[in-house]
Amino acid sequence: MIRHPFHLVEVSPWPLTTAAGAFCMTSGMTVWFHTHTVSLLLIGLALTSLSAIQWWRDVIREATFMGHHTSYVTKGLRLGMILFILSEVCFFFAFFWAFFHSSLSPTPEIGCCWPPIGIKPLNPFSVPLLNTAVLLASGVTVTWAHHSLMEGNRSNALQSLSITVILGMYFTFLQANEYLEAPFTIADSVYGSTFFVSTGFHGLHVLIGSTFLLVNLVRTYFHHFSTGHHFGFEAAAWYWHFVDVVWICLYICIYWWGS
Repeated sequence: MIRHPFHLVEVSPWPLTTAAGAFCMTSGMTVWFHTHTVSLLLIGLALTSLSAIQWWRDVIREATFMGHHTSYVTKGLRLGMILFILSEVCFFFAFFWAFFHSSLSPTPEIGCCWPPIGIKPLNPFSVPLLNTAVLLASGVTVTWAHHSLMEGNRSNALQSLSITVILGMYFTFLQANEYLEAPFTIADSVYGSTFFVSTGFHGLHVLIGSTFLLVNLVRTYFHHFSTGHHFGFEAAAWYWHFVDVVWICLYICIYWWGS
């Protein structure tokens, strides 16, 4: 028998069910846009959520109770998370490219000006500025939680991580209200398209990051982390800092300069 430091995972149905859920969710969103029917979208959301819960449960068992996440495995997980965040950078780069392509050289179809004629942009010093303060504060609290974990201060880690999750949910609430009160829609020329697609996908990342941190809050409560073994939290913190940086770029480029 050959011994190796890698962790060969067991056969799992969750990648397949997650893919099926994602397919139903994206198809259901298209159906919702055209026919206002939400059944397929809800099925996709339910299937994706249940798959994520089961998959997360298995990974937590492997890491916490079965001891499969050795230092060598953790090194690979770190590299995987870094590459994932780099892929997300490329993802948002496309949105910024579309925005600057349209705004730096406006075409005659939109009046040769930016914002296009008839578009009243949002005030960057109202709700967007508050959202910026909320996300920056959440970056501070998640760093506080990280240092608390490294020092073995579980009480402070729970407190700071709870504040971070609340701030993430508050950001989502503020952005939802901003969308409801916006004087333009995604159908209002290229300005509406680039605004809602870029900020909307960022909002989706905030929801994912908040869920990621909430799972780590529960794990912290159940003593799953130690001072030297808490990569699950580190991955969530990296992701959250990435979300913060993207929002700062969105605020400066789209809300402030773009208005």
